[in-house]
Amino acid sequence: MRPKKTILCVDDNEQTLSVRKFLLETRGYRVMDVQTPHQALELLSNALPGAFDLLLTDLTMPGMDGNTLVRRAKEMHPMLPALMVSGTVTSSERNEAADAFLPKGANSASELLDRVRVLVARKRGPKKHVVPMVTPAQRMAMATASALQATA
Repeated sequence: MRPKKTILCVDDNEQTLSVRKFLLETRGYRVMDVQTPHQALELLSNALPGAFDLLLTDLTMPGMDGNTLVRRAKEMHPMLPALMVSGTVTSSERNEAADAFLPKGANSASELLDRVRVLVARKRGPKKHVVPMVTPAQRMAMATASALQATA
């Protein structure tokens, strides 16, 4: 069984936060939910690199907007992907810092889960290139070919 991916979910609306947490947990994600950007930054400042696989945040929150939160989070954890959502903004023009944005009207559960899946997969990085093993006979042949080229 694969280890669960951990998502830090930030939203000042308790009901929205609860729904997102339930949605993500029923899909196998571990969710840390907080209602303020300051709580999120405190968690991130105490977290080891790689402890969180995604930052999922609202755009408009009192005290600090989502863009500022994402910028500060990426200062601490540069490889942390961020998904910003908005229940009030209809275009991504307000998104300045996140890796992806879901505007008002594009917040269906399937769209959110799809974006989360893609961003969590991206955090793992590209698939590693597998270098084929070289047998001793192949190594001898390459050395011989290299020696022949050097004398030619």
